[in-house]
Amino acid sequence: EELLKLSPEEHLLRWINYHLENAKYEKITNFSQDIKDSKAYFHLLKQIAPNGEGSEMMIEIDMAGFNEKDDFRRAECMLKQADKLGCRQFVTPADVVSGNPKLNLAFVANLFNKYPGMHKTNNEYDLTLLEGESREERTFRNWMNSQGVSPFVNHLYSDLTDALVIFQLYQNVNVPVDWNRVNRPPYPQLWANMKKLENCNYAVELGKTKACFSLVGIGGQDLNEGNRTLTLALIWQLMRRYTLKVLSDLGEGSKVTDEIIIKWVNETLTNAKKSSSIVSFKDKCISTSLPILDLIDAVVPNTIRSELVKRTDLSEADKLNNAKYAISVARKIGARVYALPEDLVQVKPKMVMTVFACLMGKGLKKV
Repeated sequence: EELLKLSPEEHLLRWINYHLENAKYEKITNFSQDIKDSKAYFHLLKQIAPNGEGSEMMIEIDMAGFNEKDDFRRAECMLKQADKLGCRQFVTPADVVSGNPKLNLAFVANLFNKYPGMHKTNNEYDLTLLEGESREERTFRNWMNSQGVSPFVNHLYSDLTDALVIFQLYQNVNVPVDWNRVNRPPYPQLWANMKKLENCNYAVELGKTKACFSLVGIGGQDLNEGNRTLTLALIWQLMRRYTLKVLSDLGEGSKVTDEIIIKWVNETLTNAKKSSSIVSFKDKCISTSLPILDLIDAVVPNTIRSELVKRTDLSEADKLNNAKYAISVARKIGARVYALPEDLVQVKPKMVMTVFACLMGKGLKKV
């Protein structure tokens, strides 16, 4: 509970310092002055990069740039290493060197979300606090963050207690929000929770009256207190509405069927001279992620690095690595994919459909 009470910035500082301590490097106290030289970032990347254990694909971080004398060039070298993890987003070398705190915080939050690098042998952290979310909860959190919400959602329940993220999600699915009724931080110290509760009450009201969601028995207090079951009921309906909106946008208002998406996928693959194809969203070949990787490369040519893709004699670990890489690159090119790697490996048709729909949207430049 103590860890979950920390602010996002405090949480991320504690996380990065945990890794810096393991690297025997000096700790940082902020995301501005202390990271300007990129050296802490180099050590962080080295610590969190997959080492090839279990189902992970090893990613080697080159520390040569650490000794670069110029801060700007050192930052560029560091970001090239971050790109190997699919995590170059949010900052430029100039942002690092200038110590832009908001952008650097976003950069680190993205690293934490994708590569926490925590080990159960360490006594300082209880992994159940960091990895205790269910697969369903992780899907919802991935979806929220794919929408570009602010603040970044690290904890599905504690980060929604003022409903600000929920209001942003409403807007993304065309539910009108009267921002004059929304309380924003910084909240007055004595009345902070009351202001947050007012937001939550309004969020539930919008769900019932404007979004026409089924929210029987759900009140603002449930969101404010982080009630898991009732919070998930609202978030599930929001995500479903978003998926329907994506499909509606693809069809310019008319319903887009599975057959239409599959036809577009196969035609796009054929036109790009790719050998892969799919018959349905239950097609077993999807477990390799090869059709998705080929489609990404067809939509944005030369995006996929062939040396990172395993194409023959795939083990379950190889399939998972391909899936992780496919989702990472899909997000990198701007497709708002929120499925999990496991959804692809296990060929969960509903989640598979969302991946192809988002890539179709990117290919048609409608999403």
